Amino acid sequence: MGISDELHAIGRPMLDAQLAHPTVRGIAAGDLPEPVFRSWLEQDYLYLLDYVRVFSRLAWQAPDGHLGDLVDLAYATWHDELDLHRSLSAEFGADLDGAVKGPACAAYTSFLLEAAADYAEGLAALYPCMWGYSTLGRILAADPPAEPRYKAWVDTYADPGFAALSARIAVMIDEAAPDPARARELFVRGMEHELAFWDVP
Repeated sequence: MGISDELHAIGRPMLDAQLAHPTVRGIAAGDLPEPVFRSWLEQDYLYLLDYVRVFSRLAWQAPDGHLGDLVDLAYATWHDELDLHRSLSAEFGADLDGAVKGPACAAYTSFLLEAAADYAEGLAALYPCMWGYSTLGRILAADPPAEPRYKAWVDTYADPGFAALSARIAVMIDEAAPDPARARELFVRGMEHELAFWDVP
């Protein structure tokens, strides 16, 4: 069993906590109050800008066999995820340009950018976001919300292409062979940040 399989086993109960979170439940039901999603959208936009920087920092260190994947991940984040946020911003009245990081966003992005100083450790730290959203998307898509804006959000993360990117990260973690104890520590911390992020300011 590779370290990524171990991380999945560790992470599943923590993912269940996200599924039970009122913000996620509201998205799933399609009845999340608009001000809550607007705040989340602004915070996640700022988060994703730094997530692209994390991929870029790792790409600079990457072995040749991983370089293209990290470029693809940065591209997909910039064009697919951030385009979703830009398209939803007008519908929810979000001010992406004027948004300021809340405590959860600032803590999470600082953690990721610091972890990215080490290649293998950086992969383990960023994996909770990719794996978590891919899994959340797949689960929520089994009974998608009728509200079209929330359904668009679910569809983005349930997309097979996004799942393939997440699966590729798992392989890359196994190939990078981080210290298992350190990988587990960083992954758990990342999952904790993921849960805290749903507590939108």
